[in-house]
Amino acid sequence: MIELTRISGKKFYVNADLLEFLEATPDTIISLTTGKKLIVKESVDEVIELIIQYKNKTLRNWELHGNEKSKINSVTK
Repeated sequence: MIELTRISGKKFYVNADLLEFLEATPDTIISLTTGKKLIVKESVDEVIELIIQYKNKTLRNWELHGNEKSKINSVTK
């Protein structure tokens, strides 16, 4: 999940995996795979950076903890 800001200033979180595409019109419009559209204060570049940070964090967590289950299974077999 990434934290974004509505035009009204209210913060909210969105599942970064649901983002389909971004538009700058000049407001940033996010289209989700669900068909919903969101208008946010962050620029397209800022949203992309948040997505990259989220994906990197997810990958690091998987690298650190994702293989623990397979290690446990191989030990118990």
